[in-house]
Amino acid sequence: MNTLTIDTSSIVASVAILNEEKLIGEMIINHQKKHSEKLMISVDHLLTDGGLSIKDIDVFGIVSGPGSFTGLRIGMATIKGFAQALNKPVVGVSTLEGLAMNIPFANGLVCPILDAQRNQTYTGAFHFEGGHLVRDMEDSVLEIDVLLEFLKNRKEPIYFLGDGLPRFSETLLKACPTGVSVPNYLNMNRASSAAALVLERALKGKVSHYREIEPVYIRPSYAEEHKK
Repeated sequence: MNTLTIDTSSIVASVAILNEEKLIGEMIINHQKKHSEKLMISVDHLLTDGGLSIKDIDVFGIVSGPGSFTGLRIGMATIKGFAQALNKPVVGVSTLEGLAMNIPFANGLVCPILDAQRNQTYTGAFHFEGGHLVRDMEDSVLEIDVLLEFLKNRKEPIYFLGDGLPRFSETLLKACPTGVSVPNYLNMNRASSAAALVLERALKGKVSHYREIEPVYIRPSYAEEHKK
């Protein structure tokens, strides 16, 4: 089963093709948020270099949020277009789930941190059981103090990763003695990490029609809030 997964939820634009046998290829561009210019070129290069056509893809995966509102819409529109044209199913993966999959088999709590502005984070909490991701906290938008309240009594290692670390790592590591900030190369969104979840769910039949899947923003945009 060939899966093609797109992640445009952050400044990183990433595309991966994965099947049961191997990761066929992945493209990551971690420079400037120009997803509308980069995405289709990346998909085309990846398919060509992998010896595939878009018709060889059986399931389309999308990192559905939270994250950049514009980035999420670009990725979602692209995946829906492919799925509609080819009558293929779609699997959505949380941005935070995808990030957590960057460090499978971690021996503690995995806590992705995305900068949601306004002194808030998009965050969740996970751990691994036998290599499978298990959720400890639902995806949320939280003030950093609220997140620290949730974490303060944890005894196990807590692995922090995500684009919110440059802003919040000092506060997090000071408040959490068992906290670990992961290396930079594991700190960004990767479509291959999300693709592992896409393939796992697709093999279990947990797929959606393209009309059923939408971006998950968690909260309204600043502009939408101030329309009220």
